[in-house]
Amino acid sequence: MTKRLLLIIWPFVVIAVLLVTLAVASLKIMSAGRAYVEGESLWSKAQKESFGHLVRYAHTRSEIDYQNFRAALGVPLGDRKARIELEKPNFDYSAAYQGFLEGGNRPDDIPWMVMLFRGFRQVSYMDHAIRLWEDGDRTIDQFLDVADELHRHISATKVDNREVHRLLEQIYLLDARITPKETAFSAALGDATRQTAVLLIIANIGVAVVLLPLGVILSRRMLKTSEGLEKALKLSDERFNLAVDGSNDGIWDWNIVDQEVYYSPRFNELLGYGKDRIPGTPDAFVSRLHPDDKLDTLATLRDHVKQGSSYDVEFRLKHKSGEYRWFRTRGKTVRDQAGKAVRMAGSLSDITDRKDAETELYNAKERAQVTLQSIGDAVISTDTNGLIEYFNPVAVTMTGWPLSEVQGLPLLCFVNVLDEQTRKRTPDPVEMVLRNDQTHDIATRLLLVRRDGAEIPVDQSISPIRDRFGQITGVVLVFRDASRERQYAAQLTYQASHDALTGLINRREFENRLRRAIESAGQLQRHHAVMYLDLDQFKIVNDTCGHTAGDELMRQISAILQRRLREGDTLARLGGDEFGVLLENCSSDNVARIADDLRQTVEDFTFAWKDGLFSLGVSIGVVCIEGDLFTLGEILSAADAACYMAKEKGRNRVQLYHRDDRELSMRHGEMQWVARIQRAIEENRLRLYSQEIAPVQGSSQTGRHFELLVRMVDEQGKMAPPMAFIPAAERYNLMPSVDRWVIRTAFATLRQMLAGKRAAAVSTCSINISGSSLSDERFLSFVMEQFTLIGLPHSIICFEITETAAIANMAKAAHFIQELQALGCKFSLDDFGAGMSSFAYLKHLPVDYLKIDGGFVKDMLSQPIDRAMVEAINQIGHVMGKLTIAEFVESPEILFVLRDIGVDFAQGYGIAKPKEFAYVPELTQPHPHAVETCVQVREPSTFDRARFARSSVAELELNID
Repeated sequence: MTKRLLLIIWPFVVIAVLLVTLAVASLKIMSAGRAYVEGESLWSKAQKESFGHLVRYAHTRSEIDYQNFRAALGVPLGDRKARIELEKPNFDYSAAYQGFLEGGNRPDDIPWMVMLFRGFRQVSYMDHAIRLWEDGDRTIDQFLDVADELHRHISATKVDNREVHRLLEQIYLLDARITPKETAFSAALGDATRQTAVLLIIANIGVAVVLLPLGVILSRRMLKTSEGLEKALKLSDERFNLAVDGSNDGIWDWNIVDQEVYYSPRFNELLGYGKDRIPGTPDAFVSRLHPDDKLDTLATLRDHVKQGSSYDVEFRLKHKSGEYRWFRTRGKTVRDQAGKAVRMAGSLSDITDRKDAETELYNAKERAQVTLQSIGDAVISTDTNGLIEYFNPVAVTMTGWPLSEVQGLPLLCFVNVLDEQTRKRTPDPVEMVLRNDQTHDIATRLLLVRRDGAEIPVDQSISPIRDRFGQITGVVLVFRDASRERQYAAQLTYQASHDALTGLINRREFENRLRRAIESAGQLQRHHAVMYLDLDQFKIVNDTCGHTAGDELMRQISAILQRRLREGDTLARLGGDEFGVLLENCSSDNVARIADDLRQTVEDFTFAWKDGLFSLGVSIGVVCIEGDLFTLGEILSAADAACYMAKEKGRNRVQLYHRDDRELSMRHGEMQWVARIQRAIEENRLRLYSQEIAPVQGSSQTGRHFELLVRMVDEQGKMAPPMAFIPAAERYNLMPSVDRWVIRTAFATLRQMLAGKRAAAVSTCSINISGSSLSDERFLSFVMEQFTLIGLPHSIICFEITETAAIANMAKAAHFIQELQALGCKFSLDDFGAGMSSFAYLKHLPVDYLKIDGGFVKDMLSQPIDRAMVEAINQIGHVMGKLTIAEFVESPEILFVLRDIGVDFAQGYGIAKPKEFAYVPELTQPHPHAVETCVQVREPSTFDRARFARSSVAELELNID
């Protein structure tokens, strides 16, 4: 059928094609003529605009006006470039196209402008117009030469105004000369266009005359074949009816004149009706329309009936079951000779399932779209060719490119990602996904280059997009802005290695650098040195002017010290007013010189704060690192010991560490105890021991009276003697921590002892308080807090304070004693008599006991002066209403003498050795000889002395086991 129809209509197709081609060519040629006229208008306008800019430039002499002149003249110059190229026998089409484009011509007109120029160049009227064009271009060249000369004169150092005036006159002359040429060129173009139109009309008429007989012949041939076509139409109708009956769509046929409608059986079935068909009226259809769809559906129907517009509508119809289902109907009208619609037929399809799927798909798309719009990461999707399909708002902000400008263009033209270290562009992400067929999370630190050239640190993830068959249809790139994370990381890295106040490196980083220096000293035989600096008199500034002044002082000191060091040397703030210096590759002579230079720099520095001026000093400990001779801990400890020795020798001096320096070695040993004591406190390796204090003259006291002593278990589990760690704890201010541990432990143990039903009564428990704790303003509140927390009676606690500590902190000691005595606590003044002013200060210290210094007691049998001192202290103590306690009572003979003198209590190995202090349910009573003999015998006989001499010390101990 198709082949037969083609045999019939092909001549008409050829005629139509020829006519259409000729008509299109005519229109395009006319359009090209019109484009030349428009181009001439742009040419003239640009020339006038450039003239205005150049005249303005002659007056304002602003480079902007000159640049505007050059820009405006680009239109005539572009047209000239196109004309010159088209004059060539073998012209370059792209160059001519670019020239016309620069001349402001529309891109779709340019191909026909080229064709008109080349095809009609030799025609007289076109030739005349082109010659006028050439003449105008020559004038433009003269215009440009004068403008360049004017620009050179104005750009010169000294401007000749007369020359500028002369050139301006030439410009006016050239402008006046070019205006008639523009008019003539415009007239020539008009003539050329009109004559071209005449030629095209003639050509169209000639073609029509040729084709008319051919059309007549073909029409006669078509009449002969009409009968065959009628038969074919009947056959076609039969086939159509078969197709309708077998189709799944419902068919309707509306007789618009009679208002009768035919609804096919399938139409009724789609609406749920079987044998009971719906009435054959338009209202049967309209009444079943959903209220929301009725107006639009009927309006579309009216438009189609009246105007013949397309009729393809989707709406909802009420099903027999009462639900509304979606349908699609398409139809077309049949019109009479007057053009009035008389009949309309179409089909009806149930599209409910499709609509449901579309709704679900739309909702899913909306959710995905909202999600992509809302997330904080940049999301970009491309097809498999790397062409951009989607940018979410964050991607637009991050890259600087709006989706409208990049959609459909290659990804790599707009998304530039660099490796932060190598500064090289990363591989094509689309190619990576297609090659490896998997998701990629780029671990390298990346930089996304924005449109404006700014760089943003990002983390990148690339994933493939797959269809339902698993085939890759595109790629999704996700960029997360890592600026804040990397900024935080850099800030944390800096803070982890630098001091916040001074900006110097901190102790941790200093130790890292020192550790590397030690390794290089051992492996490469290099010479390094470490200095430990401690400011002298810094506390005065802090105490008198406040911490703000102290902070400013630390910043200024850090700056001047840094300036005095060599390049490559390390200055660190180790804490407080302490600094560390690492001198790498420095000989011993230079180390001493640099250290003294730093000391002198600090000494010469004067700190001004408000109205006050302060001078400081610095004590410096120096340790040379040569070979593999030191560990990190040893070096720091040695430098600290040397610095401490410099302070003890008078401050503001440099102390060089030597291994064979006995004094430094002793100080170094004490410093090593510091860390051991701290670990012992943390690991609970301190122990309490108690030593009994016995009445010498007899006493009404019924409970035990003892002093608590502290011991330390070392790392090997052995008991360290007190003199091994107590001096170091006192020197390095660790005694407050030790005292706090003692009070917490003692109070808890005493509370447990008092709670035991069979435990022996405790009358007095003496606890030593160091001078450092007395100076601590928070220690008093700590003691009171422990009494409150543990619920211990105040009356059984006696705090022992050494005479030297009390005198050194007289005001604080008196306050401490008065506050706790008011609660019921007792106090004892230890080592009384050791000081030079003991008696003078005694009246200011309201203590309950005086402990006579053991140095007098132990030698009183052989030294009359020592006995006299014991007698004097005892007498004065009694006069002041205080009880006396003699220390270092190591023999029965000393005990007899103390009884004669009238001392109240005795303590020492002759009375009892220290025992571990712990809760003991039962307590053996004291040995009767320790007290009763002293009470009954006034003067020891020879027999008594022998008996006491033969008695073992153990018989005189107060057994607490």
